[in-house]
Amino acid sequence: MALVMLVLVSVTMGAVGLLAFLWSVRAKQYDDLDGAAVRILLDDNDEIG
Repeated sequence: MALVMLVLVSVTMGAVGLLAFLWSVRAKQYDDLDGAAVRILLDDNDEIG
């Protein structure tokens, strides 16, 4: 009985992870991978003061 519960929980967690990944792809979260790498190099001191 415990083994069946563990298998069901692991399959459910895997399905939730897959759905979250597919949602992030459809929401275009991975479109601008270079922008984040360049954004860290920009100087944002103009906004202070």
